[in-house]
Amino acid sequence: MLLPMESLHVPRGYSAISIIAAIVIGVLLRFVLALEPVWSLAWLVPAPLLVLASIAAQRSWRVLTLVAVLIGVSVNVPYLLVVVPAPMVAVIVAGQTLLWYFVVSESRRALLRWRTPWAALVYPVMWVSVDTLMAALLRDGNWASLAYTQSDVLPVMQTASLFGVAGVLFLLALVPSAIATAVVLGPRAKGMTAMLAATAALFIAAIAFGVVRLQTRPQSASVTRFGLAAVDDAIGLQAKAPYINAIRSEYDNQIAALAADGARVVLLPEKIAVASEPAAAEWQAHLAAQAKTHHLWLNAGMAVQTSAGILNEAWLFNPNGELDTSYRKQFMAPPERGYVTGREYVVREFEGARYGMAICKDMHFATLGRAYGQRQAAVMLVPAWDFWLDRWMASRMTAMRGIENGYMVVRAAREGLLTVTDAQGRILAERNSGQLPGVRLRVDAPVPAPIATLYTRVGNVLGWAGVAVAALVMWRTRVIKKRHGKHLL
Repeated sequence: MLLPMESLHVPRGYSAISIIAAIVIGVLLRFVLALEPVWSLAWLVPAPLLVLASIAAQRSWRVLTLVAVLIGVSVNVPYLLVVVPAPMVAVIVAGQTLLWYFVVSESRRALLRWRTPWAALVYPVMWVSVDTLMAALLRDGNWASLAYTQSDVLPVMQTASLFGVAGVLFLLALVPSAIATAVVLGPRAKGMTAMLAATAALFIAAIAFGVVRLQTRPQSASVTRFGLAAVDDAIGLQAKAPYINAIRSEYDNQIAALAADGARVVLLPEKIAVASEPAAAEWQAHLAAQAKTHHLWLNAGMAVQTSAGILNEAWLFNPNGELDTSYRKQFMAPPERGYVTGREYVVREFEGARYGMAICKDMHFATLGRAYGQRQAAVMLVPAWDFWLDRWMASRMTAMRGIENGYMVVRAAREGLLTVTDAQGRILAERNSGQLPGVRLRVDAPVPAPIATLYTRVGNVLGWAGVAVAALVMWRTRVIKKRHGKHLL
């Protein structure tokens, strides 16, 4: 039986309480959407937002929702102004605001049209569908997805090994949606106990799976000593020889120190220099000599200006001082206009393991991460260049690919973090990068065979199922006869 209409409190207009509530929710949402989020709030803050949208009057809920969301998404404006021009910042903020409004609006519509506790499923389904479409269609993909807010909550994040970002996001969105539904419809609504029990059971099962996966370690794994080094100072096409030599000399010192410490694989950041073709050839010879002198594997990022455009590449040198292979970046950051996009995946076997190669933003895309899982990479070498403010988010998005596909990630970023994570997303070592003389990080890490995951085998089936279900929900909520009064919607 449906609840009587009178059980829902529907204010007839704006009130001081509703306005204050919208502002408070917006402020709390900022802590969820920040580049270094407060993970616990992500489980709670959407609940009052959904409640406010559901109980406010028709003429006010839209404005209240937009106010709360706009306050929240604007938290990253200072960062966006560093990355893209101001007009584009306005477009991005408006787009994010409308996406939140859309998800909340569709969830509200389903709840008030159907007035069943199982309408709590609509909010997570809508977020999963939006996130999936963004990942597939947008140049920046699902950058800063809500799922990444849980990156340091490892039991939760293991769900990604089953269903990717969509699995984590569904669980994260379901909990506050269930709370909001219970508040709006009341705890005694028919089916409420079953819905809340199912939500709790799913949450407990996910945590239990995560705990078990975190305890599962490979029977045998060879230990490799990795070295990471980064100098934040940039070398552009117009840089003078003394400036270039000062930075290159520091990289030489870092490589030598890591080699003396026993490092077998050394990773340098993305674009340690942007150089013309002749200058790039000289850089290549110099780095090859470093690999040979210290008898190690050396991976370094370099940008080469050619007549066809700029190539953003990672060069891999073997201990004999030879260029073993090179990889070209596939997904470009906003400032990288005029760059030539790569298409090839590169996997090489050395030091007893299979190593994949990617560059920075590449690892923000689950499709690329999965492609390396399908190629049975055990370790990903990822030179990167961040924008400092996004260093946590960039490193954690990259670590997610390792959880999804069961491999270790070694990432060295300029203006970011030097990070080594295992196949469960545990941080084995981490350090902030720095300007001259730069910083280095050495870590002994067990490198097992890649851990097979369901996500690698089946891909984002949950995400695309969410898209289909979301389309069905939107259709059903619009064609079914309104039973309880048009003014609610």
